[in-house]
Amino acid sequence: MPVAADIVATYRGPRRVMRRLLSLGTREDRALAVLMAGCVVVFIGQWPRLAREAHLTGQELNPLLGGALMAWIFIAPLLLYALALVSHLIAKLMGGQGTGYGARMALFWAFLAASPLILLHGLVAGFIGSGIELQIVGAIWLLVFGWFWTMNLREAEWGKG
Repeated sequence: MPVAADIVATYRGPRRVMRRLLSLGTREDRALAVLMAGCVVVFIGQWPRLAREAHLTGQELNPLLGGALMAWIFIAPLLLYALALVSHLIAKLMGGQGTGYGARMALFWAFLAASPLILLHGLVAGFIGSGIELQIVGAIWLLVFGWFWTMNLREAEWGKG
């Protein structure tokens, strides 16, 4: 299935999509591609906010974009790999039978599948600015991401159950 169709399907049934992704076999290149796609989408989602910040404060936009690029393309993937490892170890302590690859895919896919809401968050930050609207969109993203990650990790560690 194309990635966009998988993202839409994740909103209807995250465990079903995760089950299908895991059935494709252990492919670290796929996990890295999913992670990097999510990070690129988040980086792009930052552009409206950074443009607003540059306009309001008189800063140059390029250094702000450079900092966001460094954070989301180079540093965030390392942190997300570490977070996936920690979640796998915690799942093992709780009786999980999955693999490290499954835990990584669970986190990375949840991150990518929730990324449309990050784009919305960036638009709200860029056009409206900080306020209750931005907090609501951020909370919705956090809830959706948490739900996806929980369901994906449950599927990866415990399977049908």
